[in-house]
Amino acid sequence: MTTSGTSGSTTHPAEEEPGLRRVLGPRLLILFVIGDILGTGIYATTGKVAGKVGGALWLPFLIGFVVAILTAASYVELVGKYPRAAGAALYTQKAFKVPFLTFIIAFMVMCSGLSSASAAARAFSGDYLSELTDDALPPTLVAIAFVLALAALNLRGVSESVKTNVVLTAVELTGLLIILAIGAWAVLTGDGEPSRLTEFEASGTGYALLTGVLGATALGFFAFVGFEDSVNMAEETKDPTRTFPRAIFIGVAVTGTIYVLVALVSSLLVDYRTLEGSSGPLLEVVKAGGVDFPHKLFALIALFAVTNSALINIMMASRLCYGMANERILPRAMGRVLAGRRTPVVGIAFVSLLAIGLVSTGEIEGLGDTTAFLLLCVFAVVNVAVLVLRRDPVDHDHFRAPTVLPVLGAITALVLASPLADRPAEVYVRAGVLLAIGIALWAVNKLAMTARA
Repeated sequence: MTTSGTSGSTTHPAEEEPGLRRVLGPRLLILFVIGDILGTGIYATTGKVAGKVGGALWLPFLIGFVVAILTAASYVELVGKYPRAAGAALYTQKAFKVPFLTFIIAFMVMCSGLSSASAAARAFSGDYLSELTDDALPPTLVAIAFVLALAALNLRGVSESVKTNVVLTAVELTGLLIILAIGAWAVLTGDGEPSRLTEFEASGTGYALLTGVLGATALGFFAFVGFEDSVNMAEETKDPTRTFPRAIFIGVAVTGTIYVLVALVSSLLVDYRTLEGSSGPLLEVVKAGGVDFPHKLFALIALFAVTNSALINIMMASRLCYGMANERILPRAMGRVLAGRRTPVVGIAFVSLLAIGLVSTGEIEGLGDTTAFLLLCVFAVVNVAVLVLRRDPVDHDHFRAPTVLPVLGAITALVLASPLADRPAEVYVRAGVLLAIGIALWAVNKLAMTARA
């Protein structure tokens, strides 16, 4: 890991310009990154990953951790080089200078937030909620009501400071630490089945085993998404070129370690078939752990975690929609705000309708896989953009990833996004429909702008 620049200057031009207030120091940024990654993925999709790979549940999360680190290195280099809030769309535009490709990347990021929020809505309406209610509620209707409630919160104007995010992160992390404590107790008392940890569900060897592991890794990667959102805080971070490398790498390392340990504990205590059949897999671990921890309390913690993830993603998607409308990439009407509240009312309505469509037609596994697929495509482009932008030196020092990391990052992202990952055709269809909607809006906007000209 090295630094690079065209001069020895440590001044950062972006910091000399008036803009957003720089309030994030290293510790708050690390907690923000951890909070952004934690949530729905590990709480909701652990069982579905187990269904694809079997008792060796830890392996997909370990591979996903490595893939996340590779792409995180590219994001760290780019945010240090261009410390502005725009993320993948900014890097794509600077590298390739193709506005339509930039739009596609931005829209894919937005749609990944929607599919992630929709997976959270499905998780909210499943076994975690059932643990708290006596009557069986229709999952699809609950998920739709959940999306509408998030839309209402968005319309009122949800003001979340990073310090509040720290509190939310603490609650989500508490739930996972409970799982790890239960696992430690099981090991000390001799409970669990260690033999499960090396069992693979995929029959045969060779290609079948490879595609099974790749499919599980692609779905498990859903748990790691979120670190890429933190680059949008670049303009509110103190000395971002120095702060971001440590924050992102520590954040991914901490969450990756927790995820692998949670996967080990889950497989140790619960058969993969039981995990696969549950929409609240970590609740099954609590029930099987031999520790008298209140099941309803854990279910409440899990509901809090998935709700927080969904709210953050819906907010991100609606603001990105609003931003693209203001940049005249989407129709201007989508940039309208609600009088008084000053919230992006059309953007919120648009993303909420898309989310309702997603929860009405998809389940946790398919929606989580759609999120991972969309972001893996984005990550492949970002990793290539790093290499292209090496030809664009800047006048301040910044982190420079060894060239092998973005190369491996692009390759692994493309492999996990490819049919080798053995994902259902519905995932590609769902992603295609979302992109078709975006392209249609882009075309309508182009025609309208041409007509006005």
